[in-house]
Amino acid sequence: MGSHGRVVVVGSLNVDSTSYVEAFPAPGQTILSHGFRVALGGKGSNQAVAAHVVGASVELVARIGTDAAGDFALATLERFGLSTGAVGREADAPTGVAQITVADSGENTIIVTGGANLALTPAAAEADSGRIASAAVVLTQGELPVATIQRVAELAADAGVRFVLNLAPPAPVDAATLRFADPLVVNEHEARAVGLGTDAAGASLDAWRELAASAVARTARSIVVTLGSAGAVAASADGSWTAAAPRVDAVDTTGAGDGFTGALAAFLAEGRPLDEALRFAVAAGALAVQSRGTVDSYAPRHAVLSSAGLTDAQDPA
Repeated sequence: MGSHGRVVVVGSLNVDSTSYVEAFPAPGQTILSHGFRVALGGKGSNQAVAAHVVGASVELVARIGTDAAGDFALATLERFGLSTGAVGREADAPTGVAQITVADSGENTIIVTGGANLALTPAAAEADSGRIASAAVVLTQGELPVATIQRVAELAADAGVRFVLNLAPPAPVDAATLRFADPLVVNEHEARAVGLGTDAAGASLDAWRELAASAVARTARSIVVTLGSAGAVAASADGSWTAAAPRVDAVDTTGAGDGFTGALAAFLAEGRPLDEALRFAVAAGALAVQSRGTVDSYAPRHAVLSSAGLTDAQDPA
């Protein structure tokens, strides 16, 4: 892993409580689950783990409580071999939590309570400016306070570091922050929130590729749009590309987008061009939906590269 670029993730860390059900309840309806699990979650920690398991050197800047959930989160990060030196603990706030319901169709609903994540303020990001400056890629998400997202972008810009923004969920960041994103990573719903593809319901990969290409420079330095089981598209000043997803049996889509984004950041950090990183990230996302859970569903580097058609012998790492 020494030849790989370093990814610094400034992001949310939650503990997920997931119930598995045959179908989602109707309003006012009580149903019984047929399974339950507690696991590490939050877009920041998910993406940090996803980048780590495909080979990146990763540091996670996050905040958790001093509660049992925080202890569980730290133990899980350590089990994966991730550094926890930049994960601060807040005595006055609980560890963030996500309440997730997964239907037998593989679809999910998620309710997030920020908790200690809200203590990751602009000042807290500034305190880790040295980590940000030493990264190949800085990655953050829409689960943080808007002012923090914007400050992270400014710190990355000042240091000349590539800034990747996964605007999930959509957050009202300013236009300057969006324009610095390289890439801005959104799904089709988030794309519409930033004015991209507002009339593109059911559009093809090629149509989304053209939409992304038309928004480069005006919206962001580069753009990636994830399109679920169809795959993803990307565009930059160098061109635009599609990456179709393989056909798989989806068991649980929870965290698959984070698996995609973490892998994308990891491969960009090691110097891969955007089109190649896109192809590998789509493979990582497709592997993730075939297992239950979030971080435990992320496939290792060799499996991702193999799924994308690259053998170990062709991997320069």
